Amino acid sequence: MGAEWRTVPTRAKVVALTFDGGANAAGAPAILAALERAHAPATFFLTGRWVETFPEPARAIGAGFVVGNHTYDHLDLTALPPRSVRTQVERAERAIVRVTGQSSRPLLRFPFGARNAATIELVNELGYGSIAWTVDTLGWQGTDAGRSAASVRARVLRALEPGAIVLMHVGAAPDGSTLDADALPQLISAVRARGYRLVGLDRYVRETVRPAPPSVP
Repeated sequence: MGAEWRTVPTRAKVVALTFDGGANAAGAPAILAALERAHAPATFFLTGRWVETFPEPARAIGAGFVVGNHTYDHLDLTALPPRSVRTQVERAERAIVRVTGQSSRPLLRFPFGARNAATIELVNELGYGSIAWTVDTLGWQGTDAGRSAASVRARVLRALEPGAIVLMHVGAAPDGSTLDADALPQLISAVRARGYRLVGLDRYVRETVRPAPPSVP
């Protein structure tokens, strides 16, 4: 496969918190407040449709945090022809730039984590690295699936390692719970108490991914 990261490429004790936004924005206010209070960096992977539907939280995210590309419609790109994959990525980039004021390059996360060699190569050609994750909190499953803020924290702490990338979500679970948002303040404190520093992903990936092609009109 091409350029892809499941961990931050470093041996330092750092952790990258990442948040996907593709469904709703129920957890956004609490997440942003917790990050700002803790002066904690994070990376947000947003769909183009999400930023257009929720422009206020999208602008708040863009004003203080790194934004990555989560495609426009959150479709399984491995089921699409190459031209449609390109459209999903480029349309999202245009929406993200228009709403947040920043480009999503060089960070992209495939919806559902669904990717293959062909789709990774294609997004690499568009100037993106594929960002996977080390641990999924599973907070998106909600309380109805037996998850809790405590289980979110426990999953992350069990998976801690230098360069760990944590997958969380901005939106509520189908049952309306926002477990990632609920867990975040104590999670940040617990990660730092174990000697880890929180980092954004952009500078690590930017050093590796080839320069982006000219902007899409």
